[in-house]
Amino acid sequence: MGGILTLACGAFWNSVLFNFVAKKLYRRLLQLGGSALLPVCLGDDQHELGPDATIDPWLHNLWEKVLGPQPVPLDPPGVPWPSKFTLQFLQEAPRTCSEELRVARTDPQGPPSELQPVLAPMVTNRRVTGPSHFQDVRLIEFDVAGSGLSFAAGDVVLIQPENAASHIRQFCQVLGLEPDQHFTLQPQEPDVPCPKQLPQPCSVRCLVSQYLDITSVPRRSFFELLACLSPHEREREKLLEFSSAQGHEELHSYCTRPRRTILEVLCDFPHTAGAIPPDYLLDLIPPIRPRAFSVASSQLAHPSRLQILVAVVQYQTCLKEPRRGLCSSWLASLDPGQGPVRVPLWVQPGGLTFPQMPDIPVIMVGPGTGVAPFRAAIQERVARGQTENILFFGCRRRDQDFYWEAEWKELEKQGCLTLVTAFSREQEQKVYVQHRLRELGPLVWELLDRQGAHFYLAGNAKYMPADVSDALMSIIQEEGGLSGPDAAAYLARLQRTLRFQMETWA
Repeated sequence: MGGILTLACGAFWNSVLFNFVAKKLYRRLLQLGGSALLPVCLGDDQHELGPDATIDPWLHNLWEKVLGPQPVPLDPPGVPWPSKFTLQFLQEAPRTCSEELRVARTDPQGPPSELQPVLAPMVTNRRVTGPSHFQDVRLIEFDVAGSGLSFAAGDVVLIQPENAASHIRQFCQVLGLEPDQHFTLQPQEPDVPCPKQLPQPCSVRCLVSQYLDITSVPRRSFFELLACLSPHEREREKLLEFSSAQGHEELHSYCTRPRRTILEVLCDFPHTAGAIPPDYLLDLIPPIRPRAFSVASSQLAHPSRLQILVAVVQYQTCLKEPRRGLCSSWLASLDPGQGPVRVPLWVQPGGLTFPQMPDIPVIMVGPGTGVAPFRAAIQERVARGQTENILFFGCRRRDQDFYWEAEWKELEKQGCLTLVTAFSREQEQKVYVQHRLRELGPLVWELLDRQGAHFYLAGNAKYMPADVSDALMSIIQEEGGLSGPDAAAYLARLQRTLRFQMETWA
């Protein structure tokens, strides 16, 4: 095979694995007759300037090679590329116009999806952590009767959030936009479709509130385009520094480490923000992406209801204002007691599937909000007469964050559930779910090896999954009498046959 090979690979998470793939692909293409213009570029995330330190000069050399002795004129530095769309503002608000994205989909055609979400009425929004608990965790319930939604244990519900009203006002003010002005969106190129989530015509308020992700942390490309659009010399110089490989550490300190948002950056560069042409808004700011939550109720047990367990994200950095999760904060702010509340949502399969055979035991490890998918599974299994359910649940304190305590106790009385709890802060030495697993090692091994049990794990991805996996490995070795390699092979076989499944999140 002849031809030209150009290859760059950035090692963003695991330089060994990513660079291994790049090197292997590079060698293979050479074996097939490919001709390399340049040596393979291997990004180094550990470099003080990040992957861009190697990628930037490689791209510069690539363009020199590709363009050759008679280069095609490139856009001069500092000149923005054409916008993908133009916003054609209307002199008057149209008589028939959907002011909100969700209003345009009150009667969706076909199964619910991202483009046609169900507008589910919220019926309950209740805090389920104690008043002294550090985190606000909400049990939120939706009425899905007649919605066309179909879901099973292990599925996830995706919710499309919107920006806070205060952020919308601030954004429009700093950019000099009129929220109630309407526009139609026109692509600059014939093969570029308009975003299907945006109605035509659309108001600025609708665009900013439900489409532009103004509270996300901007990437380097944001600063690059912003610098091109800036008419202010000092602001442009700083933006150019942030968008360069040499300014990587400065950008990290200013933006990435403190989680500074797009809106906050624009407020820090007011002369530039006020000069941004509206045509570039969709190039500059990414769209709001839906957020996924584990379904925490069974449609088999409760056909007209869908519940989720939401931990409201809030944390402090060096910035004055706390960082807040867009979707969780938005959901927490909604109060169905003050009037009708409808939330755009749809369902898709998750990473967990549960056995249908009635005699297969299920071991579930779900500390904190990780218990949510297992509540759906237990409700569903009990409704089907499947009573071999073992739940390891962990939280800080029994009286603060023991989710669904009364429900678990009632199921224990009925003989449908074996509940094992770990309350980490109720004694001097912390006790977690992995400690309870080790204590019940003989039972876990009996269920796994002799009764064909399935083992499930869900929760925060930071430390818990590795600790639980280590505990399970120890049980396999000690109770099964297996060597380290044999225990690893046993665990791998459980994973391969879907008898060990995991769903974790950051």
